[in-house]
Amino acid sequence: MDRRAFITGAIGFLAAPLAARAQPAGKAYRIGFLGGTSRTANTSMTNAFSQGLRELGYVEGQNVTIDYRYAEGKYERFPDYVNELVRLKVDAIVAVPTAAALAAKNATGTIPIVTVAVFDPVESGLVASLARPGTNVTGLTLIAGPEIVGKYLELLKESVPKASRLAVLWNPANPAHPSLVTEAEKSARALGLQLQLVGARGPGKVDNALAAMTRERAGALVVLPDSMFLAERTRLAELATKNRLPAMYGLRQHAEAGGLMVYSANVPDSARRAAFFVDRILKGAKPADLPVERPTKFDFVINLKTAKALGLTIPPAVLARADEVIQ
Repeated sequence: MDRRAFITGAIGFLAAPLAARAQPAGKAYRIGFLGGTSRTANTSMTNAFSQGLRELGYVEGQNVTIDYRYAEGKYERFPDYVNELVRLKVDAIVAVPTAAALAAKNATGTIPIVTVAVFDPVESGLVASLARPGTNVTGLTLIAGPEIVGKYLELLKESVPKASRLAVLWNPANPAHPSLVTEAEKSARALGLQLQLVGARGPGKVDNALAAMTRERAGALVVLPDSMFLAERTRLAELATKNRLPAMYGLRQHAEAGGLMVYSANVPDSARRAAFFVDRILKGAKPADLPVERPTKFDFVINLKTAKALGLTIPPAVLARADEVIQ
C-alpha cells in the first residue's frame, strides 16, 4: 500500500482526462535537468520525471527535449552546467539538490526553476515563502524541516540502544547541511547522546571519514542526505558494515544499496510531481505564484540482511514501525 503523500493543491487538474491536457500540435519545449549525482544514480528519478511528463502529454523527441547535466557529486560543476543550459535557452530548469537550485538561481532570474529535493528553500534564499515563492523558483522539498534529523537520531538510538556515541557524516560543500548539523547537535543533547561530526567534501574523503569514526569509537552513524553520498552509497554501506557501524540514511537508495536503515520521503515520486510544476509553467503560470510543496509522509525502511551482517538484532517495536523490510 502506498503510504507516501504530498500536499497537492491541484487535484482537479490531475484528475482531468489526458486528452484534455495534450499539448498543441507543433509546439515543442526544451527543459534542462540538473542532477547532483551520475546518470546511473539518477535513473529512478529521471524515469519518474519522464513518466510524469508523458502523463501530461509530453513525449521526448516529439514535443519536448530534455538536456541532462550531472555533477556526479562535484558541486563546483553546477555553475558551468547551468550556464550551458542558459545558453541553450531552455524553457525551464529542473534542479535536484539544493546546491543545483542555488546555482541555477544565481545564474538566471528569468528562466523558471523547479526544485525536486531541496532542504529549506526559504532559509537558503531560494524563495520568499513556501506559500508565495516570489521568485523564479518553486517545486518540492526533500524534508519537512531540519527537525527530521532528530527523527534519524531517535530511530537509530531505539535500534541500537547500547550506542551512546553517534557519528554524523555531513558534506561541508552542501549549503543545506549546516542547519541539519545544528539540529543534530540539539537532538543529541535532548537524547543524551555524544555526537561526533565528520565532514567529507568529496568521494575521496569518505574512507577517511569512516576511519575517523572508528578511531573515536562511534557506536552508530547518521549519513545526512547528499548527492555525493548517494553516488557513493554502495561504498558507504560496505564501509559502515566493515567498521561495524549501524547507519541511518536520508535517501531510500541507500537501503537498496545495503544501508541498514532509511527514513525518507520518496524522491522519485517528487520528480514525477515536478512534471506538474513544469507543465503549469509551460502553460503560462509564474513560479512566484506556485506554492512550494513539502512531503507529509515518510518511509522507514530496514535492511535485515545488513542487520544480520552487523550482528544486530532490531528490536521488535522498531520493526513494527517499518514501512518496508528488505530481507
